[in-house]
Amino acid sequence: MSNAYTIIVADDHPLFRAALTQAIGAQVDGAKVLEAEHLEHLERQMHSEIDLVLLDLHMPGANGFSGLIYLRNHFPSVPVIVISGNEQAIVIHRAMHFGAAGFIPKSSSMSDIIEAITEVLNGGQWVPADLPAANKEMDAQDSKFAGQLASLTPQQFKVMVMLTEGLLNKQIAYELSVSEATIKAHVTAILRKLGVYSRTQAVILAGRLRIEHPQDESVK
Repeated sequence: MSNAYTIIVADDHPLFRAALTQAIGAQVDGAKVLEAEHLEHLERQMHSEIDLVLLDLHMPGANGFSGLIYLRNHFPSVPVIVISGNEQAIVIHRAMHFGAAGFIPKSSSMSDIIEAITEVLNGGQWVPADLPAANKEMDAQDSKFAGQLASLTPQQFKVMVMLTEGLLNKQIAYELSVSEATIKAHVTAILRKLGVYSRTQAVILAGRLRIEHPQDESVK
């Protein structure tokens, strides 16, 4: 690969982040690699000229798939490869539904990781070759939910995530520095777009964003 790319490695595991940064620098010619150890740090580095983000689903500040959907909402032109120690098929399929361009298990060899990066930088998608087929019913539900999420504005999505964390309207208003009336309007719009009638139903539906933290995310 001879093009110059700017790539962000967003992962809170310093050894894995360093190893991945070194490998990309050595095998992707002219690549500029930035690092982020939590979601806020990633947000500060994001702009439209970033060519690729490698995103750990469990980095601080993210709630399951919320970091991925945040990036897809705010920077739709920037491809995101999820890289995670959680290798369950349902997690991989769900990540792809929510807009990932690829999914790399942390147990992958460095050659597979570079192959995935190359494929996505060339405009393709990449998932493990041995990925089982999706459950059709679950796949259909995830597709519907992904479409509903895509209809939310970035601010509405942020409010929805805060709802799942159990925050009250006045608490969300304080966190976002807006009026409580504004939050009420957002909640009404969220319920309508998700096709539900209560906050509780919205929180249950948004449970699809959560994933189990793998027991061991050490570098393998």
